[in-house]
Amino acid sequence: MRKNQSEFELSILMPCLNEETTVGKCIDTARNYLVRNGLNGEVLIADNGSTDKSVFVAREHGARVIHVKRRGYGCALRAGLKAARGHVIIMADADTTYDFSETDKLYKPLSTGEYDMMIGDRFRGGIEKGAMPVSHVIGVKFLSLVGRVRYRSKVKDYHCGLRGISCEALGKLKFHTTGMEFATEMIAEAERKKLRIGQVPVSLKKCRDSRQSKLRTIRDGIRHLVYIIRGRKV
Repeated sequence: MRKNQSEFELSILMPCLNEETTVGKCIDTARNYLVRNGLNGEVLIADNGSTDKSVFVAREHGARVIHVKRRGYGCALRAGLKAARGHVIIMADADTTYDFSETDKLYKPLSTGEYDMMIGDRFRGGIEKGAMPVSHVIGVKFLSLVGRVRYRSKVKDYHCGLRGISCEALGKLKFHTTGMEFATEMIAEAERKKLRIGQVPVSLKKCRDSRQSKLRTIRDGIRHLVYIIRGRKV
């Protein structure tokens, strides 16, 4: 996957689809992290066809917005990764469930070259009551186990949305998926290319704003499983 030449130390990337009630809060937290740590960075929103005020809110809060016409979590993130201008890219959802003040846990190991990719672990970091249904917890643990076996991986939480990668490492990877299974493909590709993957505990919070969840438990779980079964081994 080809990357643009790095202009910033850090890009904080968020896929977005109709998140007008939460995207501004996420951008503010991300920008505060950049300012607090004196980093030359950007907040990038990959908008996936929002029909509400998400794009307006994002720009009002100081983010750069790109428009991704083809729908899908994977499509949005792939376009965002390609457009990002940072030496390091940290990504997470724009729904306030992830705390961008935890960015340092992922950024430092990537910026120093200790790791090529960083994945958050919600099971070690703590899942707030109501943040994830029991069915999702069971599904994520099962699919993560299957992924570890299939790809000879040590990653505990394959579907954690808070993750990061260096620009150099990103240039070695090729992605094809368009939906939620992109989270699995990203780790599988990194294992195939023998990238150094680090893991850190991160928290998952319950969204307290009115919004519609984009996750479809059965459909998305099947897509992950199909990818793991049909995808190339390491």
